[in-house]
Amino acid sequence: MADDMGYSDIGCFGGEIRTPHLDSLANEGIRFTNFYSENMCWVSRASMMTGVYHRTSIRDGALHPSCLTLAEALKSEGYRTGIMGKWHLGDYPDSRGFDQFYGILGGASSFFAPFGLKRNRNSIDHEFMDDPDYYFTQAIGKEAIAFLRETSSEDPFFLYLPFTAAHWPLHAPAAAIEKYHGKFAAGWDNLRIQRLKRMKELGVIDSKVVLSPRNPKVPAWKNEPNKAWQERRMEVYAAQVTAMDEVIGKIIDHLRKSGKLEDTLTFFTIDNGGCHIEYQPNRKGDYLPEKTRDGQPMKPGNLSDIMPGSEITYQSYGHGWANLSNTPFRLFKQYDHEGGIRTPMIAHWPRRIKESGKISKTLSHLVDLMPTILHATRGKSAEKFQGSPRITLDGRSILPSLLGKKQKDPAFLFFHHARGKAIRFGKWKLVFNRDGKKNARWELYDLEKDPTELNDLTTTYPERVKRLSSLWNEWEKNQVYRSSQ
Repeated sequence: MADDMGYSDIGCFGGEIRTPHLDSLANEGIRFTNFYSENMCWVSRASMMTGVYHRTSIRDGALHPSCLTLAEALKSEGYRTGIMGKWHLGDYPDSRGFDQFYGILGGASSFFAPFGLKRNRNSIDHEFMDDPDYYFTQAIGKEAIAFLRETSSEDPFFLYLPFTAAHWPLHAPAAAIEKYHGKFAAGWDNLRIQRLKRMKELGVIDSKVVLSPRNPKVPAWKNEPNKAWQERRMEVYAAQVTAMDEVIGKIIDHLRKSGKLEDTLTFFTIDNGGCHIEYQPNRKGDYLPEKTRDGQPMKPGNLSDIMPGSEITYQSYGHGWANLSNTPFRLFKQYDHEGGIRTPMIAHWPRRIKESGKISKTLSHLVDLMPTILHATRGKSAEKFQGSPRITLDGRSILPSLLGKKQKDPAFLFFHHARGKAIRFGKWKLVFNRDGKKNARWELYDLEKDPTELNDLTTTYPERVKRLSSLWNEWEKNQVYRSSQ
């Protein structure tokens, strides 16, 4: 799972960022183009790890004790379980079914000196303090391969890799950034047009889709006063993504050489859309070190006179590039418009997926991954687990879609977090933007004709608005009831 990236960033979904290993997984597997996350990091992780919408699966900032996790379910079936990367779900992963953990408990950190770095429950800050070349994304890959080497050839395994790439801060090795020098000089306006053209050529979006307007907070590229700095922001972001792709490639190569790749079911997705947030100099948090490893004071914030990328900086890529990442959709992370929750998903399983390179339009959500994996492994998700009652799954298995069979769409998909709330019913989507607007209201879209949500149909179909909003309200009440049990 990647962190804070847009629908069109990776190459096989139309991006100009180099992701050859993910592209290879897509060419040998299936791309799901109608897949949804939640609109923020930790709630997406909760939904994926439990198969239950986050309004129920989270209680008091951690996973609900009555939700069975995917790791717990697989461990009970004899799987060795490991997580390398970002947990962001409360207590330590070993309390929810993981045998091995390397990473951070929080939601963000320096890539060169990650705050609170742990191996299982032990603090291991010395690892990055003693290594001038330390980079968190690469360390995740090394730990993942070590985990696989320690797993016997007979034992099944579940490996969860929640990368922090490409979440802020913009950090990447200098050589990796340099490879993107000048790549984004055309600016976000032209690059959005080019991306949409490639997306149509690839078939990941309909040929009739119209590009959403540039976000009103973003100037036309020709009017951008700090072009060199803006380009550098996207160059570092792209370097972060390519570094993640390289790590994924090494892990896949290890599985291939060890003879396990054919039988390994692999998923790749993203926790939410691109993040527009501008990082302010006065922002504070445990994740922001006061000094670099060699004692220099940090210079945080999106300061246009300081180029991002090195350890001394702590910046984000902002509205303009997030708008590019989310091509062709509107809005960003934190919102339930398509730019915040429509995410790419790749499924790869050489032994079972026979239609290589296929594109699936099956309507699906992160809550579907746990039941799909349990279906594929013949694992169990009982209402009682180890004697305790468990909350039933909201998701459904999409294994038939992986195996080339047709599936009906789910009855509904529901969303509610941060600045958004929404319900998806077939081609219809009712969505609300709670962005402090005085006249905020429900908006209705026909996503079959209008996936970029440009033509609000609330006045055309008032009865549909009334029915869908009523269903959303009923769902919300039920989620509150379930989460209090």
